[in-house]
Amino acid sequence: MDRKHSRSVNLNDGNLMPVLGFGTFAPDEIPKSKANEATKIAIDVGFRHIDAAYFYQNEEEVGQALRDKMADGTVKREDLFYTTKIWSTFLRPELVRQCLERSLKKLGLDYVDLCLIHEPIAMKPGEELVPKDASGKIILDVVDICDTWEALEKCKDLGLTKSIGVSNFNHKQLELILNKPGLKYKPVCNQVECHPYLNQSKLLEFCKSKDIVLVAYSALGSHRDPNWVSSDSPYLLEEPILKTIAKKHNRSPGQVALRYQLQRGVVVLAKSFNEKRIKENFEVFDFELTPEDMKVIDGLNRNFRYDSMSFFLLSVSIDICPGTVLFQVRRITLIIHF
Repeated sequence: MDRKHSRSVNLNDGNLMPVLGFGTFAPDEIPKSKANEATKIAIDVGFRHIDAAYFYQNEEEVGQALRDKMADGTVKREDLFYTTKIWSTFLRPELVRQCLERSLKKLGLDYVDLCLIHEPIAMKPGEELVPKDASGKIILDVVDICDTWEALEKCKDLGLTKSIGVSNFNHKQLELILNKPGLKYKPVCNQVECHPYLNQSKLLEFCKSKDIVLVAYSALGSHRDPNWVSSDSPYLLEEPILKTIAKKHNRSPGQVALRYQLQRGVVVLAKSFNEKRIKENFEVFDFELTPEDMKVIDGLNRNFRYDSMSFFLLSVSIDICPGTVLFQVRRITLIIHF
């Protein structure tokens, strides 16, 4: 399946992104080998958009899967769309390329199709993914996110990535980039948590107005990792309304949740390491939700987030762009989305 002839969206830099992607993040208790197996299955069933990140710490396994599928003739490199992300400990401009090149080395690839700033929040540089002080608090860093963006633009110019974008940005943070003097490339996308309980309608409208694609993660809800998902969180796929609509179309609630995003013009990521569900998640192009279905699902929105951690920090002041202070309080709750 040539990506140029598959179901893709045009990005603002002229490149194409498949509208359905396969997510590779997994909790620590899942063996990294599973990422390799699942990625191979995903490619076999038709996924061509693979979403990953330096933070996930499984790019060697995912990269091996990509190379194996290229070697056996299932796909060519140009058929695949691979996304990685610059982690928060690499947001100083001099570290951005280093993070991307680390990912490329693990993957065994010459370039990625898309590289994102994973979070608009910088942490202390170093080998620790989440650096903490003696009292267990996250150690943040002061970085101008506009400088980070310029460094990412240079990575695009060097051919290390074809497109560049952001993740977990709100509209004000997007405007910091869009209004940056000397901006060379706009973000092609903003990847955020998005599902019927958090439909991001305002952010979606803003992104569309700026020709920025919204990419949805946790589109099926989330794994129930107690580190950042409350045990009493609702199970999206048990939602009665989704189940009723699914029954009407002879589909699963998960397929309805994915189709909902596609019909809104959202690129959607589906994550599963189960072979049956991986296949099921790809089968969302041969049915259509009615306008009434869409309206009813819109009504499920409750601005509920699955993927969040709260970190309590003291005396924090972070300058994001010159003259702009993001946080300056004695005690804050910092929400970080993965």
